[in-house]
Amino acid sequence: MAPKTVSLPHEPGFAEATQVFNLAAVPEPAAALTAHTIDDIRAALRYAEATGAPVRILATGHTAGAQRPMAGAVLVKTALRGEVEIDAAARVARVPAGTRWGAVVEAAAPHGLTAPHGSSPTVGVVGYSLGGGMSAYGRRFGLAANSVRAIELVTADGELRRVDAGTDAELFRALRGGGGGFGVVTAIEIALFPASSVHTGAAFWPAKHAAELLAAWRAWTLTAPDEVTTSLRVLNLPPLPDVPPVLAGGPVLCLDGAVLSTDDDHEATARRHTAELLDPLRAIAEPVMDTWHRAEPAAVLAAHMDPTDPVPVVGEHMLLGELDDGGEAAFLRVLGEGSGSPLVAAGLRQLGGAYSRPDPAGGVLNHLDARFSYAGSGVPMGPVTVEALRKHAAVVRAALSKWDTGRTVPSFVEHVEQPQGHLSPEQIAEVDAVRERVDPAGRFRGDIAPNATALG
Repeated sequence: MAPKTVSLPHEPGFAEATQVFNLAAVPEPAAALTAHTIDDIRAALRYAEATGAPVRILATGHTAGAQRPMAGAVLVKTALRGEVEIDAAARVARVPAGTRWGAVVEAAAPHGLTAPHGSSPTVGVVGYSLGGGMSAYGRRFGLAANSVRAIELVTADGELRRVDAGTDAELFRALRGGGGGFGVVTAIEIALFPASSVHTGAAFWPAKHAAELLAAWRAWTLTAPDEVTTSLRVLNLPPLPDVPPVLAGGPVLCLDGAVLSTDDDHEATARRHTAELLDPLRAIAEPVMDTWHRAEPAAVLAAHMDPTDPVPVVGEHMLLGELDDGGEAAFLRVLGEGSGSPLVAAGLRQLGGAYSRPDPAGGVLNHLDARFSYAGSGVPMGPVTVEALRKHAAVVRAALSKWDTGRTVPSFVEHVEQPQGHLSPEQIAEVDAVRERVDPAGRFRGDIAPNATALG
C-alpha cells in the first residue's frame, strides 16, 4: 500500500488529521497527515524536509491546549494500524501509537491483568505514558512512565528504532518524561500487573459538607495504604441528559478512586481498605449518590465520569505540597460553595506512595515530589467564556501559591502558557544532548514541552 500524502487546509484528509479531543484547541498547521503506517510517517518527514517545515505530533489531542502554535508546521497525527498485543507470561502489552487506554484494558482483562491507565478510556496511551501519567493505581506502581519497557519511534533521519534499557538507554530515559522532540513514536511496550477485581466508584455529597469531608479525607491520606489511589473534586455539573438530576444544578463534592490489593487475601484486604476510606466520610453525611462497589478492572475507567466525546476544555494543573488547614480553606474559598467558580470540575488527586519513590530504572521523570495534584477545568460554552475560565484559573493559582511546588506532570498540562518546570536544569541539559544527537537539524524542536529545553 502506498504511503498517504500530506494534506493542505481544505484538502481531503486535513480535517481528520487535525481533529482533537479538546475542541477549544484545534491545531492550525500548514499541512497535516494521519499516519497509519511507518511509510506514512516517512512521507511526512520527506515533505517537511523538502519544504523546510518543522514537524509536530499529536494523537488523540486531549492536551492539545498545551501545544505550541503550529503555524507553518507539518502535523503528524499518529493512528498506527495494529492491535494491542498481550504477552501474558511477561505481563507486557505492545501498544501502537494512537491506541486509547480502553483498548488496552479490554485486551489485558482476559489474562487477569490490567494497565497503569488514567481516569478516561479515550486518552491516548503513548502521550499519557511518556508525559509521566498519573495512574488510577499510581500510589501502588508509581508514574505510568516507569511502566514503559520499550519504545519504537521514527527519528528525523527516517530510521525506525526500538529503544529499551539495553538499546540506547540514554534515548530511552529521555523519552520518558523528557518533554518530546525526539521523533515520532509509533508504539510502546508497557508492563501490566495482576488484577482480577478492584473496588472502585464515586460518592457524592452536597457541597455544604465540603469542609468536614475535605478535612477527614486529607487526614486519611496521611496514613493511607499504597493500594488506594483517590481524588476529591468539586463538581458543577450542568443539567444534561447523561447527568443524574441529583448531581446537577449546584456544586457537589465527589470522592472517586480505586482500591487494589495484591496480597494473598486480596479481596478481604481491598474491602477493609475501602471501608477505612469511606466509612468516616459516610458518617459525616450520607452521600446523595454512591457507586463504590467491587468490580472488574474496566469499571475503574468509568469511576471518574470523564467525558467520552470531544469537548472544548480550558483548564490548569499544579503539583501541591502537604496541605494544612489553611490550604483546605483556600481551596474551598475559590472552588467551593459560594465561590462563583465557573469550573465544571476541580479537585485534588492523592499522591505519595510509589509516586514519591524514585525508580532507578525509570525515565528522566520517574517520581513526584508532591503530595497532591490539582486539576481544574471548565467548558467555554454559553455565558462561560475562555477569558472567565482563565481568570478563575489565575485566582485558584494565587490562592494555592503557598502550597504550589512549581512543577507539573506534562500529560496533565492543559494550556501552553502554563509554567511546567517538571525538569531540573541538569535534566534539561541531559535531554537536550540526546535531542541534538537524534535530531541535529531540530526538525522536531517545536514539539518540545515548554520549560523542557534550554536551547530556545
